[in-house]
Amino acid sequence: MKVAVVDPGSGNLASVLRALHRAARDGGHAAEITVETRPEAVAKADRLVLPGQGAFAACRHGLDAMPGMVEAVREAAGRRAVPFLGICVGMQLMVERGLEHGTTPGLGWIAGEMAPMDPRGTAGQPLPLPQMGWNALDFAPGAHPVLAGLEPGDHAYFVHSYALAGGRPEEILATTDYGGPVVAIIGRDNLFGTQFHVEKSQFTGLRMLANFLSWRP
Repeated sequence: MKVAVVDPGSGNLASVLRALHRAARDGGHAAEITVETRPEAVAKADRLVLPGQGAFAACRHGLDAMPGMVEAVREAAGRRAVPFLGICVGMQLMVERGLEHGTTPGLGWIAGEMAPMDPRGTAGQPLPLPQMGWNALDFAPGAHPVLAGLEPGDHAYFVHSYALAGGRPEEILATTDYGGPVVAIIGRDNLFGTQFHVEKSQFTGLRMLANFLSWRP
C-alpha cells in the first residue's frame, strides 16, 4: 500500500508521519508512507493524506505552487476514487471556499465555506479563539467505517478559529461543541476530513488512522 502525504508547505508533517507509521504497525498494514511534492507519485498512490495548519489561503497557495499537484490530487481522489484524508486545514481545503485572509477557492468536494467562528458562552460572552484543546465528538455510532471502534464522547485535539458553515447534513459526519455545534468531521464517498489533528489525538486519532488504512470505500 502506497500512502502519499501531500506537503502543502505548512509544516506538521513529522507528527503525521509518526502517527501513520504507528497506525500501520498497530493495524498490521504493510504500508509505504512518504511525504510527496511530486504529482506523479500522488497520482499513483493507494491512499492520500493532506495535512495542513495555519491559514486556508497559505495552504491552498502551497498546493498551487507545485505544478500539477492539484490536478494529481483531483485525479487520484476523483477519477480513481482512492481513499482521501484531510487533516485540519487539509480538511478545510476539501470545501468550496475559505474566508480567511480574503476569499480563496477550495477543492470544492464538500458543500460550504470555512467561516470565522463566533463562539459564545452560556451568558453570551465570547469564548477564546482559536478553539484549542480536547473536545468530545458527537456522532451516530456506526456512521462511518473510519469511526469504527470509537464512541460518541471520545475526545480529539482541536486548534482552529474557522469552521464549516453552510454544509450539507449528509456530508457532516461528526460535530463537537464550542459555544454551539462545530463541524468536526466531513466526508462522502472516498473522502474523509477531520477539523481536529488526528495525529495529536492519541487513541482516538490512532484508531481513526488505522481504520483509514483499512477502509475500502
